[in-house]
Amino acid sequence: MPAPLSSRDFERYERALADASLHHRPVAILDLERFDANARALKKRAGDTPIRTATKSLRVPFLIERAERTFGGGLLAFSLAEALDRVEEGFGDILVAYPTSDFDALRRLVTSERALASVTLMVDSLGHADMIEAARRSSRSTNAPVRVCLELDCSYVPVRGVHLGALRSPLFSPSHAESFARSLTRYSGLTLVGLMGYESQIAGTPNRGMSPMRLLTRGMQALSAREVAARRGEAVKRVREVSDLEFVNGGGTGSIESTCADPSVTEVAAGSGLIGPASFDHFVRFSPEPALVVGFPVVRRPARNVATILGGGWVASGPPGIDRLPRVVHPRSLGYVGLEGAGEVQTPLRGRAAERLRVGDTVWVRHAKAGEVAEHVDTYAVVREDSVVDIVPTYRGSGRAYI
Repeated sequence: MPAPLSSRDFERYERALADASLHHRPVAILDLERFDANARALKKRAGDTPIRTATKSLRVPFLIERAERTFGGGLLAFSLAEALDRVEEGFGDILVAYPTSDFDALRRLVTSERALASVTLMVDSLGHADMIEAARRSSRSTNAPVRVCLELDCSYVPVRGVHLGALRSPLFSPSHAESFARSLTRYSGLTLVGLMGYESQIAGTPNRGMSPMRLLTRGMQALSAREVAARRGEAVKRVREVSDLEFVNGGGTGSIESTCADPSVTEVAAGSGLIGPASFDHFVRFSPEPALVVGFPVVRRPARNVATILGGGWVASGPPGIDRLPRVVHPRSLGYVGLEGAGEVQTPLRGRAAERLRVGDTVWVRHAKAGEVAEHVDTYAVVREDSVVDIVPTYRGSGRAYI
């Protein structure tokens, strides 16, 4: 696990906020030194393989730009509308990680030569291709084709009926990928330039520890890495016979080593490892620094050993479980009340540390996922050492909601 945040860290954050006269809570603090250290560690892990910055794990233009200056591998956006806005900011190589059905955004894309040269769309069915063509027909489209990338499902299916990994693309086998690539050649307004194969069962599944489940997880990941490399490699070979691919994208923060070892892969993606959320505390090969914390104010003292904070119920997406809840990191010895948990408007916390807390004090938490904090606050306070060096808007603070 990464070295835990200490009481000195939180004293430092409190001093920085006080000096900057930032008294509003909740407040999100981005520790710039930790963020930069994480970026360097990710680049070192990837070696010579380029890294695309996964914007969904950041959702803050300042951080996206900073990461891209270190990585230099382009952006992996999570929506087409987001990608088009990033083009307006000057980014020139953006892969949209998920297929789109946003017809208005498609019409914006096909009428902009600059966007067409910069953005690549994800497709895994002819329905996606049909919608792109419909947007071209309904608009004064330029002559430039729309760049597309097909997604190969890289889940692990050891036996029939057992599916390990995210349910993403219907294209699973190399023959599926080849057949789909050939079908795309019938669309004059598209050009196939890339292939993505994301192995979520490796990239996003914690594996540190000696429990039976963690031992099974590491075994599964080792087997899956070999299977995915073989299947993805064969798919790339077959698709290259149909189209001259510019890139093959794979992996994420948790799978950089195994993904980069696949000779068919030309680039990897990373984003969560820049933030170091709580869900990434339990991986074998790496330990990102916790770069983002959120301070919530104490607003009630309903019992001697209970302190209630305003808000706090920013539960991460995914299957319900304790690992999706924000993790209280300071003061220590605080935990959720079993019958209430993390609340939408208030969250009671129980423990010995509550006895010392007063109304107006701050309780600090880390969230399970990297990007979802940015959907709840307008700004991040960027801290270096003992100073707030900048206040930067999130997508939400910029008036943008892409999902």
